Amino acid sequence: MDAEAQESFREFVAGRSTALLRTAVLLSGGDRHAAEDLLQNALVKAAGRWQRIDEPEAYVRQVLYRQQISRWRLKWRRREVTVAEPPEAGRVPDASAAAELRLVLRSALSRLTARQRTVLVLRYFEDLPETEVARILGCSVGTVRSTTHRSLARLRELAPELAAVAPRPEQPSRDFSPVEVRP
Repeated sequence: MDAEAQESFREFVAGRSTALLRTAVLLSGGDRHAAEDLLQNALVKAAGRWQRIDEPEAYVRQVLYRQQISRWRLKWRRREVTVAEPPEAGRVPDASAAAELRLVLRSALSRLTARQRTVLVLRYFEDLPETEVARILGCSVGTVRSTTHRSLARLRELAPELAAVAPRPEQPSRDFSPVEVRP
């Protein structure tokens, strides 16, 4: 960019940046920081083509619109929402209660049979589907289901305080993987 084009670009930015920033703020839903980023990126693109642009404001506005549409389409832009207060403000985790719950769970698990403990660990800690647990243990899916059911019932007997965090038996299984039927 030569000195004359550079001066022309600076005059354009000084004269039109306020109006363009208002447009960018509206496009970004009122987020001033995102609007400033949007406008800055649009101006960088305009600076690279400045000598070939006939109508600079129309070009920058077009770039603003297209960049905002690209931002809408990107999944990473939807990963978090800014709020006034964190949602965890009302629910501060109690470290001592969590430690006590772990101790109760460890004690209750130690009183289960090795097979019951293994099924529960594979199903809920490792989050494996019933078919995979059956394959690992060398048994049928029905055996895994019944062992899981009996193990959870035994855990509820041994430690009733775990009933609030254990899955309810009346809930249907969410495992929709195909089941192998053995003769």
